[in-house]
Amino acid sequence: MAVSGSKVVFGDVYVDELVSSCGNGFEFLKPKGVYFADRSHISCQKAGMVLRKQEQPLFVCGHYVSPTMSRNSKYNPPFGPRVKSIRTSPLPCSSSRAVHDVSFDGSSSDDQTTSLPQRAIPSERTLTLVSGSCYLPHPAKVEKGGEDAHFICADEQAIGVADGVGGWAEVGIDAGEFARELMSNSVKAIRDEPKGSVDPARVLEKAHSSTKSQGSSTACIISLHKEGLHAINLGDSGFIVVRDGSTVFHSPVQQHGFNFTYQLESGNNGDLPSSGQVFRIPIRPGDVIVAGTDGLFDNLYNNEVAAVVVHALRAGFSPESTAKEIVALARERAVDKNKQTPFAKAAQDAGYRYNGGKLDDITVVVSFITSSADV
Repeated sequence: MAVSGSKVVFGDVYVDELVSSCGNGFEFLKPKGVYFADRSHISCQKAGMVLRKQEQPLFVCGHYVSPTMSRNSKYNPPFGPRVKSIRTSPLPCSSSRAVHDVSFDGSSSDDQTTSLPQRAIPSERTLTLVSGSCYLPHPAKVEKGGEDAHFICADEQAIGVADGVGGWAEVGIDAGEFARELMSNSVKAIRDEPKGSVDPARVLEKAHSSTKSQGSSTACIISLHKEGLHAINLGDSGFIVVRDGSTVFHSPVQQHGFNFTYQLESGNNGDLPSSGQVFRIPIRPGDVIVAGTDGLFDNLYNNEVAAVVVHALRAGFSPESTAKEIVALARERAVDKNKQTPFAKAAQDAGYRYNGGKLDDITVVVSFITSSADV
C-alpha cells in the first residue's frame, strides 16, 4: 500500500531490500523486495457491525432492511467465540477537512460505461438499502480471520469496507486489527451523525483520528440519502453501481503506483482521509450497489460482477446470497493460473510477467436499492 512511516507498504505487500518471485504459480518480476502477504475461508454475515475472527470455515448468511432509524437489538451471530458483535454508542462530532468532490461524468475511470442521469429518483419516494455481505479470508489467514473488515449499519443506511495491509505481518503486526478498529470507529461516528444525513467523509475523518492500532488499511464508506448515494473511497477497495445489467459507476482506484495503493495509518504517517475521493451519485430503485475490497476487484471485471447480479436478481436471490455468489466467482478467478484478471492486466501494463488471479481476502457487501413501495 502507501508509504507508512519509515516502511514502504503496498496493498498486500511489504517492501524491503530482498527480491523474490511469486504470483499464482507464475514468475512475477516484482519491484525490489516485494513480499506478498496473502490471505481465506468463507462466511456471510448479517450484523449492524460485525468484526470477526473465525476459527473454522462456515457459511452464515443474512441481510438488513433499513427503512427507518429505529435502533434494533444487538445481533449475536452464530460464529465462534472469537467473533464480536459490536454495538457502540455515539461519539462526539468533529468537523472534517475539506475533501475534494468527484462528480461522475462517465469518464473518471476506464471501466465506467454509462453516465448516470441527473434526476434518477422521484423526490416523493423513500429509498431503502437492503444489504447483505460475504467474507472469505485468504486460506493462510483463516485462523486469525483475515485482514479485511466491514460493517452494515442498517438503521443508518450505511455500509463500509476496509482492507488491512498484509505486509505489516512481516514486522509482526496484524493490520486486520487496524482495519477492524477503523470500521468499529466508523460505526460509532455514523451513529452520531444527523438522522438521514450521514457524511461519509466526516465519518472517516473521525474514525481515523480515533484509531490507534498499528497497521494501515484502505477504506470505503457509503451512505444512502434522499438524493442518492454519498460515499468516500481511499485506496483500492471501492464500489460499483449496477443498473439494468450494466455497470453505470465504478469508484476509481487510488494508487501511488502499481500495487501501491493509498492507505490510512494511525497518526499522520500514511495517507490522510482528506486524500479520499468523495462521490455524490444519483440512484433509483432497482439499482444494486456492490462494495468490496481488492480481493474482489483484482479478480473480477465489472461486467463479470454485473452478470452475477443479473443472474441473482432473476433467481430472486437476497443480497447476502448475491454477495456469496460474487465471492465464490472471485475466489475461483483468484486461483486460476490462466484466466486474465484485472490484477494480471495491471501487472502486465506495469511491465511485469503475470498471469491469472491474485489470492487475497475477499469482502463483498451487496445493497439492493428499493423504494418505499417495494419494501
